Amino acid sequence: MKSALLISLSAASLLLCACRGGDTPIETAPETAPDGIAVYDRAAPPQSPIVDWVSAQLDEGLEVHFADPLDAAAAEFVQLALHMGRLDADYVDAYHGPPAWQKQAAALTPDPAGLAENITALRARLQSLGRLTPTDSLRTSQLDKLLRAMQVRLTVIQGGSVSFVTEVSEIYDEVYPDYNLSEFDTVLGEIDALLPGEAPLAQRVTAFRNSLAIPKDRLQTVFDRAIGECRARTLKYFDLPETESFTLSFVTDKAWSGYNYYQGGYKSRIEINTDFPIIIDRAVDLGCHEGYPGHHVWNLLIEKELVETRGWIEYSVNPLFGPFGPIAEGSANAGIRLAFPGSEKLDFEREVLFPLAGLDAAQADTLDRLNQLTRKLSHATNEIARHYLDGTLTYPDALAQMQKYYLASAEKSAQRLRFVDKYRGYVINYNIGRDRAEAWMAFKAPDGPEAADWAAFQDMLITPLTPGDIEQALSQ
Repeated sequence: MKSALLISLSAASLLLCACRGGDTPIETAPETAPDGIAVYDRAAPPQSPIVDWVSAQLDEGLEVHFADPLDAAAAEFVQLALHMGRLDADYVDAYHGPPAWQKQAAALTPDPAGLAENITALRARLQSLGRLTPTDSLRTSQLDKLLRAMQVRLTVIQGGSVSFVTEVSEIYDEVYPDYNLSEFDTVLGEIDALLPGEAPLAQRVTAFRNSLAIPKDRLQTVFDRAIGECRARTLKYFDLPETESFTLSFVTDKAWSGYNYYQGGYKSRIEINTDFPIIIDRAVDLGCHEGYPGHHVWNLLIEKELVETRGWIEYSVNPLFGPFGPIAEGSANAGIRLAFPGSEKLDFEREVLFPLAGLDAAQADTLDRLNQLTRKLSHATNEIARHYLDGTLTYPDALAQMQKYYLASAEKSAQRLRFVDKYRGYVINYNIGRDRAEAWMAFKAPDGPEAADWAAFQDMLITPLTPGDIEQALSQ
């Protein structure tokens, strides 16, 4: 018997046709549906967006069914994802679906075995949908990747054996590259020449960067100006909703440097971690990455374009561990250069942010050159994480390698390993994801102009694309 994890509800609450052990979806038109049942039919959609419509029916005590089997599967996926969130507190990164489904999930007794069974059943049902339009084929393919990722993540959190390479492939739809850490040593030599001295290189880099830390009493001022500039540059090319907004706060004791908690309704809560000094170049980086045109914009475009306009309710939940992770993080990183092409970031920092922070702008060029070189080292973290998580590298050895290639203090390197312990294969999304995002924009807009780069960027966010999709497009 299939788990009742999705349907053990009161008679007045949600009952999805696709969640009833594979029952044939009701094809009855909404106006002739049986009493107590409301049917969403995209062939004759209601005036309100799908989430609002479903929420209204549930608030009226009606059962919600879907005329289209794919919509039914999408709705079931959302509830499976919310159940997964009960087992894995980090899994649901954002949710802006029907509140009743979230309350329903909160009342569930988490059931890993039942969830696994339902994931397998839904994947099988997706494969049996028959002939599909190109749009429906895209939805079906992406839903299956999301479910595959959930399946593997469920194995991981239950302590199952999943290699780093398998995790990257099955969760993030990415082929893990071959690395040799010694290949990065040439870059270390260049950094050594840039910042000469007798102390170990990581110490010299840390000391130089810390000399350009934003004073704590100026953090708010500097970040407000940086994010304001990121937003202004984004608004030149994107028509964002008038009601979009964010709040910014500074926090401590986190494994990350910044985080965007998307709240739905085009609003975000951005948090910046101050456990370590925040260097002046990070203001624009985090402003773009967490805000504009990064996570805040990505999330609101998904809500606006995919959920509200297209009625793809599966995107009302954003799993952190899924095939869109590389593009989420990669686009947020690629968005920095998109918003500040060429030398514009350096110029803005030197002319505006350095003075605001009371720092010596004469060091701006050296910092910029250091950042260009350390970017080349970013992939080394992937390989350290792989060996560490696969058990072929001890914690002390991993910490030593992290210090060497991450070029940070022992404390900050330990924070990076804390991130690896918590988020595992997710680390590849920042650098491999950025490479994928930049490759896509170069493919779609090889010669610019700037407006074409922004159009390609937006297209990547709302198609939506996974690394496998981009690789396939580039190889054709």
